[in-house]
Amino acid sequence: MRVTPRYSWLPTPYRSLLLLLVWLLLNQSVELIHLFFGTILALIIPWISGKFRDPQPLIERPLLALRYILLVFGDIVTANAQVAILILGPQSRLNPAFVRVPLDLQHDLPITILASTVSMTPGTVSADVYPCHDTQPGDAEITQRWLLIHVLNLEDEADLIATIKSRYEAPLKEIFQC
Repeated sequence: MRVTPRYSWLPTPYRSLLLLLVWLLLNQSVELIHLFFGTILALIIPWISGKFRDPQPLIERPLLALRYILLVFGDIVTANAQVAILILGPQSRLNPAFVRVPLDLQHDLPITILASTVSMTPGTVSADVYPCHDTQPGDAEITQRWLLIHVLNLEDEADLIATIKSRYEAPLKEIFQC
């Protein structure tokens, strides 16, 4: 997995592009002067702030990232309808619970994206990401990271974990090649 270079002339190209687009939107113009100053800011700000950021994995497959965004958007729309039906029905049908999802992801950025995805989907909220140190006598320490999720209506814990791992975590592993 490649990690963002620490001190290159364009340390975060996607962030630079986003800064340029925001600059043009704020000015509501694509005149040459706004393109010029927006480009200067889009190059200088990430370069100066790069010294304050930890290296993060690069998006290796941007088209897969776009597909992931569309998948999450569709899941948000579907989950909104499901949650509306649940909360308009009898409260006795609800089965709220906390679920621990073991993570295969190791880097902070993909884990943050996974936790945000879970929180954006109605009916689930990411509560915590924590390491669990399991040691066996004579073994080296094994660090397992977990995502703690609160679910509005838990039907099957194993099915929920499998869904999160296959639907969200697996694509993130592909996107970041980790």
